[in-house]
Amino acid sequence: MEIPSCLFLLLCLSLLSVVFSSNGSQNFIVHVSKSRKPSAFSSHHQWYASIVQSLSTSAHPSRIVYSYEHAANGFSAKLTAAQAAELRRVPGVLSVWPEQVHEVHTTHTPDFLGLPDEFDLWPNYDYADDVIIGVLDTGIWPEHRSFNDSGLPPVPERWKGTCETGPDFPECNRKIIGARSFHRGYESALGRPIDESVESKSPRDTEGHGTHTASTAAGSVVRNASMFEYANGEARGMATRARIAVYKICWNYGCFDSDILAAMDQAVTDGVHVISLSVGAKGMAPKYDRDSIAIGSFGAMLHGIVVSCSVGNSGPKPLSAVNVAPWILTVGASTIDREFPADVVLGNGRILRGVSLYSGDPLNATNLPLILADESGSRLCAAGKLNPSLVSGKIVVCDRGGGKRVEKGRAVKLAGGAGMILANTKTDGEELVADSHLIPATNVGKTAGDLIKRYADSKSSPTATISFGGTVTGNSLLAPKVAAFSGRGPNRLTLDILKPDIVAPGVNILAGWTGSTSPTGLEIDERRVEFNIISGTSMACPHVSGMAALLRKAHPDWSPAAVKSALMTTAYTTDNSGHPIADLGTGNKSTPLIHGSGHVNPVGALDPGLVYDINPKDYISFLCSTGYSEKIHIFARDDTDVKCDPHKMKPGDLNYPSFSVVFNADSAGIQRGGVVKLKRVVRNVGISKNAVYVVKVNPPPAVKINVSPSKIVFTERNQSASYEVTFTTDGASLVTKFGSIEWTDGFHRVRSPIAVRWHNDLVASI
Repeated sequence: MEIPSCLFLLLCLSLLSVVFSSNGSQNFIVHVSKSRKPSAFSSHHQWYASIVQSLSTSAHPSRIVYSYEHAANGFSAKLTAAQAAELRRVPGVLSVWPEQVHEVHTTHTPDFLGLPDEFDLWPNYDYADDVIIGVLDTGIWPEHRSFNDSGLPPVPERWKGTCETGPDFPECNRKIIGARSFHRGYESALGRPIDESVESKSPRDTEGHGTHTASTAAGSVVRNASMFEYANGEARGMATRARIAVYKICWNYGCFDSDILAAMDQAVTDGVHVISLSVGAKGMAPKYDRDSIAIGSFGAMLHGIVVSCSVGNSGPKPLSAVNVAPWILTVGASTIDREFPADVVLGNGRILRGVSLYSGDPLNATNLPLILADESGSRLCAAGKLNPSLVSGKIVVCDRGGGKRVEKGRAVKLAGGAGMILANTKTDGEELVADSHLIPATNVGKTAGDLIKRYADSKSSPTATISFGGTVTGNSLLAPKVAAFSGRGPNRLTLDILKPDIVAPGVNILAGWTGSTSPTGLEIDERRVEFNIISGTSMACPHVSGMAALLRKAHPDWSPAAVKSALMTTAYTTDNSGHPIADLGTGNKSTPLIHGSGHVNPVGALDPGLVYDINPKDYISFLCSTGYSEKIHIFARDDTDVKCDPHKMKPGDLNYPSFSVVFNADSAGIQRGGVVKLKRVVRNVGISKNAVYVVKVNPPPAVKINVSPSKIVFTERNQSASYEVTFTTDGASLVTKFGSIEWTDGFHRVRSPIAVRWHNDLVASI
């Protein structure tokens, strides 16, 4: 998914690899057993410094970049490969691995989500005015109207953080209560200081992504918000009165492990309630013990902090979900009932639906010559590859993919083209993403794109025009649908845990923007906007982060797992017409491998009836059951008595609000038949202490499900009850099958999705 963020990331990563190979050293993340510190050292940092100083010398002296105490135990250091190998042999060192570079996963939505303007549904909650959301991103534009602190009470006493001020970041306020910048890992990888003529070293956002996510999660109410008159209305975050703590971790060349861990460590110390992290691994999810986000999130969870992360933008490929640790709230992206129509009108009168945020002069001619990009030099409209003599004055049909969408429009413009039709291929299906193009342009789905191409091929002089229709909202637009780019399962690390957890609005989202760069991020684009409309799971994540803040205010005694459970079990799986949510990547009905438990429902989550709770020891047992016994102290931290028993529980017995079942998991091939038994515990958090819940089972095809007991009687609030589910099959299937279990007391509907496979081969079971 191309969004205006971390410009030239691929080039930058290539440059960094050159830096590493040229001087022979790079940043490593080192995890240690805290209890192994020798008594001769007064602090862990002193011990770490002594360890590093004891390593064999090299042409580039090793040095500590950060020490970690709360989100993790250990440090990061710049080392050679030989020094890293030497360090692995030091007593108390649990793991040493090279730092990874992560990427960012880049309003009408409160109305679409059912969040009311008034406080009737949130009595005494005041939209989370004493809840602090830590936003780890590209920084923030502090002067933006979305961060006005008018009417907010003093900063919560819980807050222990600070505001790093400077020439271009003069102050914080009662909305942005803290701001810090984490760049030591970035500079260490660069081998030089940040060039402050190119990017700000302060918490100021010069890229836009962080301002967008922060204002989505907790932006104040802003009236008459729009982007070039598109999406005109009232912009507000999910938790309009929550406080924002800014941790700038992402730079022009990416987001570095050492900086991410340092920011999470600081956020725990500062006293945040929620961490919002629209950042993740590039490619497939790394193992839990090699994933700084998973490790830092575990440490945050130990301190009662909800961590909400984006699932990534590598869909619709299977196995593309990242941030899949079960203690993370993993969020995919969906559409809302708002579009920006820009329809293609062909010379034969055929009208085909498209979308755009183009704001310049309309096309002067009713019909212009139409040409396919692959006939004029470059099917993907790569910069400098189009033949001006063929393109000049024409509308060019470019295939989507292989670069930023707005870059393709720029290439057409520079070649003299009059307009662009950006046609989806199989990868993006029918997903439509609006962009603020520099040229009259629109994005059409694969079906429309194929029709346009066939028309152009069938005519000697094909023509077309683009009709721009402004902003359209309402139930005539089927929503939500899951974005094609949204990362999806199966969970490559643990088949027994269904990911993503949930989907939320992430397509064509209006939110605050930096004053430092244009809405497209292109150097040629001199426009500046107060609000921008962009897409990505980065945009979905802060919606859920804001909702988590609301739930923390309403239920301060709930654990992070209980908050996640409330959001998952109340999610819905139908669109605004009552039909199953569709997947824009395939054009078919979405499944739990794509949307998890469903689309987030903040009003329902306020009163879920039952919750599935998980404590830290349960997560440790889960990790032991999945083979992390040797590295368990990376997560167990201070608990020196942890003895892993991989047979104590099955991974699927983690008290998760969803079910992922694998028949014959130990088999080398697909076999017929099988029985799997899983246990769960639910807690009554409804208003009534006397509640009777009855189970309703929707079994997957070829699977029998027995739930025992089938009725649960509660006589107290916060009372817990257990049940066991037996999954039985006589058949087998090459593909995953789906169903659900739902507990109801006549008012609450506590729903858990089910995914069933007959094989442990991830690809074979998709």
